Amino acid sequence: MSTPGLENDVTEKFKGAFRHHPAGVALVTGVAPDGPVGLTLSSVASVSADPAVLVFSVTRATGSAGGILAAPSVLVHFLVAGQEPIADAFARSGQPRFTPEQGFQTLLTGEPFLPTARVAVRGTIRETHPVGPSALVLLDVLDVIEGAPGAPLLYVDRHYDALVSSAAAVEVPRG
Repeated sequence: MSTPGLENDVTEKFKGAFRHHPAGVALVTGVAPDGPVGLTLSSVASVSADPAVLVFSVTRATGSAGGILAAPSVLVHFLVAGQEPIADAFARSGQPRFTPEQGFQTLLTGEPFLPTARVAVRGTIRETHPVGPSALVLLDVLDVIEGAPGAPLLYVDRHYDALVSSAAAVEVPRG
């Protein structure tokens, strides 16, 4: 049995905990029955290398998320610093998507492809698991397409940032 009001307190604290936990920014694209669809994600994770499976979540099964769930195959693009406008366009409904300025191409398999992403992972949905109003999506990886190099784009505390490798940091002389 739960205590009234406690769920809201835990929910807000949980959201706050993840608000300050950096996450990589990805863009998932596919072709739904109504045409190309895309959605910005910060919930992508590796599940297994053999078989190659990744996981992401969508917040509902309607709109762009519903289109992704209906697509026969999808691409999960790992975005780089400088691609914040693309991430924003696919994070907010009503924004221009798949424009010539964004640089999308179409793969022979039909998915919208962003060659300026660091990498794109192509796959088919293995299964989905409802969790509250969200769905956890397991994706069987069919191909990995290398893109452009760049610093990974991160999302933390409601803004974008870039990951700078500690190996690239300049050593400060001690003296």
